[in-house]
Amino acid sequence: MAILRTIAAGVFCASMFTATASGAAEESLAGTQPLTATGDFALQMVNGIDTFLLRKIDESIAARTTYWHRDSSSPEKYNESVQPNRARLAKIIGATDARVPFEGLEIIATTNLPTLVGGSQKFEAMQIRWPTLRGVYGEGLLLHPTHDNPVADVIVIPDADQAPEMLAGLESGDRALPAKQQIARRLAESGCRVVVPVLIDRDNKYSVGAGGARPTNQPHREFIYRQAYEMGRHIIGYEVQKMLALVDFFAADATRTKQKRPIGILGYAEGGLIALYAAALDTRLEATCVSGYFAPREHLWEEPIYRNVFSLLSEFGDAELASLVAPRALVIEAARAPDVSGPPKPGPGISGGAAPGKLTTPDAKIKISKEIVRAGSLAGLAWKVAQINSEGGSGPPGDLETLATFLKYLRDDAALAPLGPDPIVHRPADPLRLKRQFDQLVDYTQHLLADSDTTRRAFWARADRQSRSIEKWQESTASYRKYFYDEVIGRFDVKKLPLNVRTRRVFDEAEFTGYEVVLDVFADVFAYGILLVPKDIRSGERRPVVVCQHGLEGRPQFVADPTVNDHHYNQYAVQLVKRGYVTYAPQNPYIFEDRFRTLQRKANPLGKTLFSIIVPQHEQTVDWLASLEFVDPARIAFYGLSYGGKTAMRVPAIVEKYCLSICSADFNEWIWKNVSAHSPYSYLHTPEYEMFEFDLGNTFNYSDMASLIAPRPFMVERGHRDGVAPDEWVAYEYAKVRQLYADLKIPERTTIEFFDGPHTIHGVGTFEFLDKQLRWNPQR
Repeated sequence: MAILRTIAAGVFCASMFTATASGAAEESLAGTQPLTATGDFALQMVNGIDTFLLRKIDESIAARTTYWHRDSSSPEKYNESVQPNRARLAKIIGATDARVPFEGLEIIATTNLPTLVGGSQKFEAMQIRWPTLRGVYGEGLLLHPTHDNPVADVIVIPDADQAPEMLAGLESGDRALPAKQQIARRLAESGCRVVVPVLIDRDNKYSVGAGGARPTNQPHREFIYRQAYEMGRHIIGYEVQKMLALVDFFAADATRTKQKRPIGILGYAEGGLIALYAAALDTRLEATCVSGYFAPREHLWEEPIYRNVFSLLSEFGDAELASLVAPRALVIEAARAPDVSGPPKPGPGISGGAAPGKLTTPDAKIKISKEIVRAGSLAGLAWKVAQINSEGGSGPPGDLETLATFLKYLRDDAALAPLGPDPIVHRPADPLRLKRQFDQLVDYTQHLLADSDTTRRAFWARADRQSRSIEKWQESTASYRKYFYDEVIGRFDVKKLPLNVRTRRVFDEAEFTGYEVVLDVFADVFAYGILLVPKDIRSGERRPVVVCQHGLEGRPQFVADPTVNDHHYNQYAVQLVKRGYVTYAPQNPYIFEDRFRTLQRKANPLGKTLFSIIVPQHEQTVDWLASLEFVDPARIAFYGLSYGGKTAMRVPAIVEKYCLSICSADFNEWIWKNVSAHSPYSYLHTPEYEMFEFDLGNTFNYSDMASLIAPRPFMVERGHRDGVAPDEWVAYEYAKVRQLYADLKIPERTTIEFFDGPHTIHGVGTFEFLDKQLRWNPQR
């Protein structure tokens, strides 16, 4: 867990900036421009990154065309031409696992639950389940017409907070829907065989981490999202798989019975999302209806985090998803969306930390219509697309015209029947059904975690460690470094600006001089930090540099200001400059809590992360440091604590100009820390909702990131009483690093220091490691 989040970043820091900026003459470092800007550079940095990301989101609409090569000359060629897009969509929503084959839908009946749970004169309702993935079943209701030959097979997906019984007209009291909204019932009474699945809801009753010890206010969908995302899966993908398993059954049943029936899918709100994704992936769905969901998706970052899909907007908006449904029929019902203002509130014994996110009803005439028009222009095919505004676009789902149009698109001779008598209600929904669904998805993801070490070994099979050659190791891992940057971290294809370095002297101590530094990265994005330069550097001498990186909610002043002695950092940049090193303390943008976490939300749909900004900031920084006349460009090292330790694993893995990396108070079995539903150390139940990196569990654990740093020196600093992880996790993961360096015949280039202390810079073994690896004698 990120212990450093307790450090204040408010009034204390603002006053410290004022004292720092005015405490010495405003002199610049030779070869740089004067730094005249004032104010909170950390806040300005975060604001600038925000502006940059919002601009990139806006630009993504036009940029998506590079991923599409549609051939609209015929429906067959069109489907063939967009198949690569379907494959990429399946990957980013985690709908990649082989589904379990099955013969038929299983009717659930017990001594307390009869086979028939409700119905009317026109249909019978039964509780069913069907296998989808290993140990994962879909559950819901089957509404079967009382006559033997249904006109169509339809999946009707409720919103996440609706039970299937509500759409089937089998609920009474406060949970009963008006007859007009009983969509599944109306389709069943019109002759369709209907399955109404259960979706994971937005309650938090079962969102309990640490093996039951840490109740949280995370919606069930977020609790599953967090762990699944790290494993390259998604709550969206899991539920799409359940729908496609039903399509598998309907298609196989038609073959078995020799009764070809069209298959359709209809969903409302969260169910509309699932219906749209399922139809985009599977051409066997002949008609689709999406209610209360379809709209421009450029504000995805404001929606609940369980809708966050990595790299979605780089290739897909709702219009692009609709173009994957083409030339099959699509009905868009502009209906009132559920009113979701945020996650459940924390309460007694229930911790906070769920990600913010809301759902609102988009403007039907402007936003929805515009997105539908855009979808038609993308497809370039003649296809049946209808927009129906329920009561002007803000009414309830289930407009008569919507259902009639959907049925007509599904089968020309089908018609919406008038409502029959009220259904007979036999019993309420199974109270344990949702828990079964929730537990199955958690268990499935935890199995993926258990298998992840084997999965990563297979991923790394092309890396040549058998030859025990440094050269062959570097050659064979170059593609992994590129993959790590492009697919995991996310690389902005943006040319960096000239450095335009501005500096201002802020410290004039007996042994060193300190400068604030600002340099440009991208438009609106800059890098900021504090450079400390020893005063005893001789003319022509080139010194090693140690870049000293703060942690969560930190600032360079916590590390490099001689008047500030935070117990986590112990002035280690000051200690090192007194030891003779040049030091530099960068400001990284993980500061201001939800303000920076929202940056991650904005970056993710572009296929990017916060480190997509941090890496080029460090590239610019290292280039500038290397240009200084008193710096040895071959001896620029990195040393970070906590979130700075996360940086120590990721940035030097990509920025090869860092000759060495030290990870302090962070190194551990990173995948377990992010995914485990049982460990008290897991991020699964903490406020760090930005921590999860898509598909990392199948590609790069911390030992694998260290493998990208190799053969450069690498060290871990670990306090026995550090709360980020237990010693055994750290030692287990580090043992893999030690073995690699031994295989490469360079064991002296790596080490770990355990010390009797907490989440802090110890500065003993690490300082000795720096002296040795950077060939520096502090007693010279």
